[in-house]
Amino acid sequence: MSRKMPNLTWLRAFEASARHLSFTNAAAELHLTQAAVSKQVKLLEQFFGELLFERRARSLVITKVGEAYLPKVRDGFARLEAGTTEVFGNRLTEVLTVRAAIGFSVGWIAQRLSGYTQAHPDRPLRLVSSVWNESPEQAMSDFDIRYGSGHWPGVISDRLTWEVLEPLCAPSLLESGAPLNSPEDLRHHCLLHVMGYEEGWATWIGANGVVDISAGQGLQFDTSIMAMEFAANGGGIALGRSSMATQMLNSGRLVRPFAKPIPIEEAFYLTAPAGGRPHPGAAEFRDWLLAEAEADPENRRARAILNDSRGPSEIG
Repeated sequence: MSRKMPNLTWLRAFEASARHLSFTNAAAELHLTQAAVSKQVKLLEQFFGELLFERRARSLVITKVGEAYLPKVRDGFARLEAGTTEVFGNRLTEVLTVRAAIGFSVGWIAQRLSGYTQAHPDRPLRLVSSVWNESPEQAMSDFDIRYGSGHWPGVISDRLTWEVLEPLCAPSLLESGAPLNSPEDLRHHCLLHVMGYEEGWATWIGANGVVDISAGQGLQFDTSIMAMEFAANGGGIALGRSSMATQMLNSGRLVRPFAKPIPIEEAFYLTAPAGGRPHPGAAEFRDWLLAEAEADPENRRARAILNDSRGPSEIG
């Protein structure tokens, strides 16, 4: 604590005592003893070197210095209370908090979110970005959109995406430089990797039977959005996941150099803690998000590819 700033406990005792003009009544409000409140006020007076109260036989009389200081203390506590409610109170009791990887937030959720806000204009919503390799338990949220197999202890999960992996690049890369007509041509290009995924270039190269290419060559990034942005600027070949690449493909910033998508096991899941008390708006948000996932053309495309490769009876 700064030497210019007194202890908050002393200030609380002073404010309550000034309001009641009684250490006894202030003590009852603060659930302390009368002696404890009197001592805290005394310490505050010693801190300033000024008397804040005149002690009389059966009452307290606030001094002129105390009268001048009291509005400042009350204003400080009011600001602190308002700030605490703004930051923490709404998060815990009103705002529905959804946490997701930034690539999925930008590439998938942001394209659809206006539909939810228009349908529920009075429902406050907070969308926050997860940090790579951060455990969901490290952040407080009502929902966490996670990437993986769908099996995590202590949570319930709903699948949102079906994914395929396919190489993506800038159109300019097809017009100049080394050829890029077949998977074997990748040996002449920089491969862009995203850390944290189990299935990546090694999975794609193996599935397509490509030889003499090192799956580890190229650059590494910690988010998909960075890798795809780098690819869109001609920096290399990104391995796009269908759920996050649609926006850049539709805009023409990325293209498919050859049609070689492979279905993968990993996907994005909407997860929530098992048990506990759900947010009042949780069910409506879940229903909306699952409906959006069901209507997603890229999900239908990925499931068709999966159907062709494994047979319809094996698709969940």
